Amino acid sequence: IAANADFYVNDAFSAAHRAHATTEGLARVLPAYAGRSMQAELEALEKALGNPVRPVAAVVGGAKVSSKLDVLKHLVAQVDHLIIGGGMANTFLAANDVDVGKSLCEHDLTGTAREILAAADASGCTVHLPYDVVVAKEFAANPPSLRTCNVHEVAADEMILDVGPQAVEALGDVLKTCRTLVWNGPLGAFETTPFDAATVALARTAAALSNDGSLVSVAGGGDTVAALNHAGVAADFSYISTAGGAFLEWMEGKELPGVAVLEA
Repeated sequence: IAANADFYVNDAFSAAHRAHATTEGLARVLPAYAGRSMQAELEALEKALGNPVRPVAAVVGGAKVSSKLDVLKHLVAQVDHLIIGGGMANTFLAANDVDVGKSLCEHDLTGTAREILAAADASGCTVHLPYDVVVAKEFAANPPSLRTCNVHEVAADEMILDVGPQAVEALGDVLKTCRTLVWNGPLGAFETTPFDAATVALARTAAALSNDGSLVSVAGGGDTVAALNHAGVAADFSYISTAGGAFLEWMEGKELPGVAVLEA
């Protein structure tokens, strides 16, 4: 491939976590450069975690702690506020001896969750878990069993499906004290009404703060982009990454081969 070219330009950050011939190999045998999209992505990520204006907040949501263990472990040493939502928040609540009923929860990882909480405490990172939640006995749009309650009032036959309004309002106040935000993952089961409420509300707060210039907001990941589009605020964030795996590995603090070879 290199015999056909004089220069190599990589404009695919979304593939930069893979060490392939076209993402890394060519850069070793040709004069190599980052394209404009790659440049914009790296500059945004540098502002978000590389050399951010503090305080820094991170929103991490999604279904399972197991899929984002490395992200959480890395972030507690990097950010001032870690906001945990989605199904993974239930594992952390269970680690704090909260009965989460029938909620999605990785009970086998409560020990790991406690280790992450201890690491956060040691590094001065405040972890925010929901204290009021939206629950239902069945996962469906606007179910008859829908109610909002304190996390300590979840019944044995109920599932936590979203963060409650009081916690969301408090999280909005946290963002107002911050200058940088990294967002990956929704706060609830946002694809199903009304369990999109917390994600939409906090996303709109972040968008408003970004628009008035008080917050640099960087978001990435497939579900995240979908959630921000659903909230109608994707265009208002400072930067939206189109990358999935590469964005996640960057949040884990890993070296991305396709980026590292350009910096060599």
